[in-house]
Amino acid sequence: MLKKLFGKFQYNAPAILTLTLLCAASLGLNYLTGGWTNKYIFSVYRTRLTDPMQYVRMITYVIGHADYAHFLGNFTVILLVGPMLEEKYGSKVLIKMMAFTAIVTGVVHVLLSSDTALLGASGIAFMLILLSSFANAQKGRIPITLILVTVIYLGGEIIAGLTAPDDNISQMGHIIGGICGTVFGLAITKPAKGGA
Repeated sequence: MLKKLFGKFQYNAPAILTLTLLCAASLGLNYLTGGWTNKYIFSVYRTRLTDPMQYVRMITYVIGHADYAHFLGNFTVILLVGPMLEEKYGSKVLIKMMAFTAIVTGVVHVLLSSDTALLGASGIAFMLILLSSFANAQKGRIPITLILVTVIYLGGEIIAGLTAPDDNISQMGHIIGGICGTVFGLAITKPAKGGA
């Protein structure tokens, strides 16, 4: 009976679903440890170059989230957009794009922000948002969805970064994620049928 019931479920987007489960587990672990895991494992910040955790945290920070609202904000977008992109590009390619975005954002944060920590998958969410605007791109044409998404999402982040710099939101991480999504979209998106 259980096999019949659970056999109807499909792990349809392994990269996105695994990221979601890892982030949910780390959120629970953070609550259980009173914030210790976020501070020492799931946040990236500048430490000594000889600190091996500095390099580990360049990836693991995307798994940590400050609280449930932070997690929900990121995964509302990631779970809506990610499975479509994973189907289009494949799990391996999407994992590479997420890892690249995480590392670039982490490195830039460490270089430019000496006194703050960064955590969460919002850079990946913004990468997916911008990448999704290429979903039906035709060869030699710029999708209007790309322009609108860039103005609405990245423009909003630039304005927020200039007007509310102390809001505990990493607009820089969002912008870098969006830039990565645009670069990936331009570099690897195969044109939709009907393109010239």
